[in-house]
Amino acid sequence: MLVHPRLAASRLRRLLRQFPAVAILGARQVGKSTLARTALPGFTVLDLEDPNDHARLAADIPFVLSQHARLVIDEAQRLPALFPVLRSFLDRHPRHKVVLLGSASPALTGQISESLTGRIGFLDLAGLSVLEADAERVWIDGGFPRVHWGRPRPRPQEWYPGYLRTSLEQDIPQLGFRVASLRLRNLLTMIAHSQGGLCNLSELGGSLGVNYHAVAHLLDIFEGVFLVRRLRPYFANVGKRLVKSPKLYVRDTGLLHHLLGVGFNRTALLAHPKAGASFETFCIEQIALHARLADPTAEVYFYRTHGGVEVDCLLRLRGRLVPIEIKMGTSAPDPSGLLACMGDLRLSRGYVLNLGRAPVEIRRGIVMTGLRDLLRRLRIG
Repeated sequence: MLVHPRLAASRLRRLLRQFPAVAILGARQVGKSTLARTALPGFTVLDLEDPNDHARLAADIPFVLSQHARLVIDEAQRLPALFPVLRSFLDRHPRHKVVLLGSASPALTGQISESLTGRIGFLDLAGLSVLEADAERVWIDGGFPRVHWGRPRPRPQEWYPGYLRTSLEQDIPQLGFRVASLRLRNLLTMIAHSQGGLCNLSELGGSLGVNYHAVAHLLDIFEGVFLVRRLRPYFANVGKRLVKSPKLYVRDTGLLHHLLGVGFNRTALLAHPKAGASFETFCIEQIALHARLADPTAEVYFYRTHGGVEVDCLLRLRGRLVPIEIKMGTSAPDPSGLLACMGDLRLSRGYVLNLGRAPVEIRRGIVMTGLRDLLRRLRIG
């Protein structure tokens, strides 16, 4: 695969100037290893998927750490014994730098957060940005680098079945979760067919033949391996009843299209009933990607009241709230929901994000524009 620069490289280097250890976390095949190798050319790399590297490090962790002042450990979650040793080692050797790559979040494994608190910075690596590859292709084919930059370049309709099978049958069991891959796949497909809908654990459990506790556990796994996003509702004391259930999204649109059986071309996608939900997913993921690189404390929510007022994306960026309504068309939509949200939260500016490119002010304080222009206006792209 050809090497292409990633926007996250500068963020990675900044973190290494602040912390003795940095964790790069993200889905399998999202480009963590390539980012570490290209952004940090002076670092030694140990891949714990390689039996030889795993055996070498497991045999004497302190010795191996002492031999490399600059070290990358790929798939670090495969050696849980590493983390407590690494904590004491870094305290004794503050000039050493260690980069950990993982395909599961600390919330799922508990390893990093328990052992390295205060000693480690985190970089969440998402799929490709619209500033790194063609925006339409990232939307249609998904954000995995291999689908765009692989040599030879795989066809998405042939690459995603293998990716999904490996994720469900190998990666999740290796984390210690013994769940039938068919049950995992069925739940993921159900989420895809209700993409962007409110999470109803009882309804999902009824369809799967399990209770809602089991569904909650499976969703924790999917979120922990970065396959699913639970978009939380925003809570504020606005004198109105707010929806409390999160929305569920299959995070990568290429994987979403595979699960839905959508052809990987513009015509097939736009003709599909879930085209709007796919575009919404694409925009939310791009906004979240760029916002977290610019402001690590940035968060993405949605806003909905029981009275029917809804805004697809409410971004907290640099301490301020930015409401963003996402519409796939190019004509100006009814802005009443956006205006109501702005009134509830006392916000003076909002955006409508669509397939157009030229920005248009459709109401005082509301600009309708395309994704690239929105990123520029928010100073995150």
